[in-house]
Amino acid sequence: MTHLDDLRKALIKVTVVFLAFFIGVFSTINLWFPYVTKGHELVILGPLEVVKFYMTMSGAIALGLSLPFLCHFIWQFIKPGLNEKEAKFIGLYSPVMLLLFLGGVAFGYFVIHPLSYGFLLGLGAANFDVMVSAQEYMRFLLMTTMPIGLLFELPIVALFLGAIGLLTADSMKKVRKWSYVSIAVISALITPPDFISQLLVLIPMAVLYEASIWLVMKTERKQAAAAAE
Repeated sequence: MTHLDDLRKALIKVTVVFLAFFIGVFSTINLWFPYVTKGHELVILGPLEVVKFYMTMSGAIALGLSLPFLCHFIWQFIKPGLNEKEAKFIGLYSPVMLLLFLGGVAFGYFVIHPLSYGFLLGLGAANFDVMVSAQEYMRFLLMTTMPIGLLFELPIVALFLGAIGLLTADSMKKVRKWSYVSIAVISALITPPDFISQLLVLIPMAVLYEASIWLVMKTERKQAAAAAE
């Protein structure tokens, strides 16, 4: 019951912080609008689509702004249930996890989204009169940013699994070929259906996978050296 009470308190804190940011962003929507639309001409297909667009945009921005607070509240909740090794690892690398996620979102926002958006609209303009609805644009923007932020967490996930003994550098090397195939499939699923976007995601993910192998290998050497002392 105590654990459930702690969960309830954590959920209340998370909800309050998110709603506070949501209301703040929604009330200043015109300040954020240019950064989201990036000057693109969008159309609305009905009066309710305006509300849907503003709500989706406010929710996405509020989630990004409240993310550090959400991570802190979640950490306070799960810390008592972790052993010393797990708690030390997550406490040490949680800031890195946040930075990697934000870096992935920024990569999607500044690189993947503009290139894929321009390519696909140029492809359609050859045969169609292209008009992009506000709701479809927001869906496309989220698709080219949020999943990439999650994929950038790969090195920390691998490092954590290596630290608790569930993953080794040798095992990652043995399945390297199949891992690249999986990364290619995931890249194709989370990005727009054009080769440029998929390649732009595949290359950094391959680099992150190799970085994960190096980090796990380094962790294994440190553990072996500590065991030998």
